[in-house]
Amino acid sequence: MTTHYQQPGVITRRVMNPLVSFFTRRGLSLAGSAVLGVRGRTSGEVRTTPVNPLPLDGARYLVAARGQTQWVRNIRVAGEAELTVGRRTERIVVRELTDPAETVPVLRAYLKVWAWEVGAFFDGVSADSSDAELAAIAPRHPVFVILDRPTGA
Repeated sequence: MTTHYQQPGVITRRVMNPLVSFFTRRGLSLAGSAVLGVRGRTSGEVRTTPVNPLPLDGARYLVAARGQTQWVRNIRVAGEAELTVGRRTERIVVRELTDPAETVPVLRAYLKVWAWEVGAFFDGVSADSSDAELAAIAPRHPVFVILDRPTGA
């Protein structure tokens, strides 16, 4: 399987992401947005991007709608990150889910909530698609479960 990544366009990179981040950092979470901060695997600097954490069945998840993004690559190495909304910053640790039995329900729920924003990245698969269709695209959209805070936090 080839690595899937849908690069954001100029408007998303230079206008939308900074705008969503601006409002979210000031406490105005847009549709549940948070700013994810992850230490860069090469630079060591914290890199930020807006994300949509998904609460589902008592757990929370991060879904990479655009695929193998830089934040995905960084969080795989770091294993931890920060989620910020307003003045509240939460340190988190994550575990990547790879079993379709775990990822399919998360992708379905994610698409139910945010298809209006990210549906174009899922190649015509929607929340109403079959489990088999969702399982087929699951490897293209990494899913992470948010665990407890890091030790010592």
